[in-house]
Amino acid sequence: MLLIHVVVIAGLVRAFTPDLAAQVARSVTRAFTIAAEPPPPPAPVPSSAPSSAAPREEGAAAAAGRKADPRPVPAPRTPVVVRPAQAPPVAGKGAENAAGATAQGEGTGASGFGSGTGAGAGGDGTGGGGASPTVKVAGDINSAKDYPRATRDLRVGASVTIDLRVGTDGRVAACRIVQPSPDPEADRITCDLAMRRFRFRPAKDTGGKTVEAIYRWRQRWFY
Repeated sequence: MLLIHVVVIAGLVRAFTPDLAAQVARSVTRAFTIAAEPPPPPAPVPSSAPSSAAPREEGAAAAAGRKADPRPVPAPRTPVVVRPAQAPPVAGKGAENAAGATAQGEGTGASGFGSGTGAGAGGDGTGGGGASPTVKVAGDINSAKDYPRATRDLRVGASVTIDLRVGTDGRVAACRIVQPSPDPEADRITCDLAMRRFRFRPAKDTGGKTVEAIYRWRQRWFY
């Protein structure tokens, strides 16, 4: 009920005295008006710091720096490997660092055919110890008719050297050309005639046994 009476009184006051309400409102507003304080002044800028708006002065260029000198770096040394030369098993002659027996030769070896005084398959040396050499006992090549007439001028004045392998029966078992002549056909004919015509007293070893041997023959052609 009290609230109703207050509302009715307020309405009557507003109706008969409209200026009173506006005055009361202005009084209330002035009572609660707070004056705003002015903002603090901006902080002063230090004199040492350059202003962003002021243009900067150009300075002098700095002194040139020291030029760097490259330090020499020595290249690594590469080791040189020297392989030792292998010494030959026996002393030999020649420029090569090697030695050994060959299939044939003119020395005193014991391999193949030779013309020295060794103990090889055979030779025309003096020998020793009671052995006897091979001796030619028959056969000759001395007729110009045995060779072709067309190559006469090519071979006359020259010679061919052959090795004959004489068997235990005194016959020639094989022929080999050692030093050829300028006429290959004449060399072949010489080997063929020697094998057919020559006969020998075979060689003997120190025990008196007949053995095979090599007999060297040189055929010359004359005018």
